[in-house]
Amino acid sequence: MGAIDNSVKVNLKSIAIVSLVSVAYLLLSSFLVGYKSDQLTLVFIFNIMFYLSAITRKFILGFSIFIFYWVIFDYMKAFPNYNYTAVHIADLYHFEKHLFGINLNGKILTPNEYLRIKSTTFLNIVGGLFYLCWIPVPLSFAAYLFFNNKRQFLYFAFTFLLVNLLGFVVYYLYPAAPPWYVQTHGFTFHPLTMGSTGGLSRFDSYFNITLFKSIYAKGSNVFAAMPSLHSAYPVIVVYYSFKNRLKWINAVFILVMLGIWFTAVYASHHYVVDVIAGIITATIGINLFNLIIRSKFIQRLLDKYEAVIS
Repeated sequence: MGAIDNSVKVNLKSIAIVSLVSVAYLLLSSFLVGYKSDQLTLVFIFNIMFYLSAITRKFILGFSIFIFYWVIFDYMKAFPNYNYTAVHIADLYHFEKHLFGINLNGKILTPNEYLRIKSTTFLNIVGGLFYLCWIPVPLSFAAYLFFNNKRQFLYFAFTFLLVNLLGFVVYYLYPAAPPWYVQTHGFTFHPLTMGSTGGLSRFDSYFNITLFKSIYAKGSNVFAAMPSLHSAYPVIVVYYSFKNRLKWINAVFILVMLGIWFTAVYASHHYVVDVIAGIITATIGINLFNLIIRSKFIQRLLDKYEAVIS
């Protein structure tokens, strides 16, 4: 007996649902964070892939897990964490200096301050290239899993989502200013501060581009440095890479992970404690997800989702 085809087909029902969700998303986004071209682009891409072919439809439905993450991240602009909890600026700075302070000519510096003084063109370029991997690498790895192992794809995608949700909770419980904020504004709290490229501006300047400037201009919240989700993502990738026995690719992912951790501090986007918190968040998320999927109910839900995208 052949397997039952549970994949989503294009019919009046699916057309109505996709259209309704698309319009509702645009209206809600406009209300919460204002109209942005990114929103229209997202809806356009989703609709094109949904209607283009069965393969692209399954692909975009699978990657809707990542779209859900992006939408939540974007909507955080409507609810700044500093409206609910005091932002940690000076205390975090001094805690970092206490744990990891470096003595330079009799003055104790944070690792960010030390690396800022010791910056080189080589490190600016290499660090920038590593930091550009923080989203493309997880998404590319997810695409690989999608076409090779649907169940592992779902495990990876939902782990990624869970780690982000854990990080978002900490953002609201412990709003924290990044190192570049202290370098620019000192310990004074300025709620409407725009995002900054920090040390990554040296990468932009060298190539005479505005790549990182354009990325950080779209940031949801300046005061969301703890934990460093930039540092958490490659941990998830490395874990699932080893789990799927990708051999030499594991070494590549480890190198990217170490490069992102270093650049997070080198470019003054995160303290070392932020990076450690990101690693811990990823570890907790991975283990928590492994506990959740022991549930037969969750496995049945995953079976249905896998059938839709297979």
